[in-house]
Amino acid sequence: MPSGVPREELLPELKEFGEKVRRERLKRSLTQEKVAERAGIALRTLQKIESGQINILITTARRLREALGAKWNDLL
Repeated sequence: MPSGVPREELLPELKEFGEKVRRERLKRSLTQEKVAERAGIALRTLQKIESGQINILITTARRLREALGAKWNDLL
């Protein structure tokens, strides 16, 4: 990745996914801590996902979907 270029400019899909995760979490009045606990991931990992800073495995996306009680089309 070129230095000095914000990650979200390179991978807008990550930012969009993170925004959808955050929207679904807030819609259900869940804290980041609660979703991270339910999904079995670290709080900091969820924070990075919601801010579009990291790419995740499909298995992590599935765990997030289940933790949120969301449908795939709510997140993708």
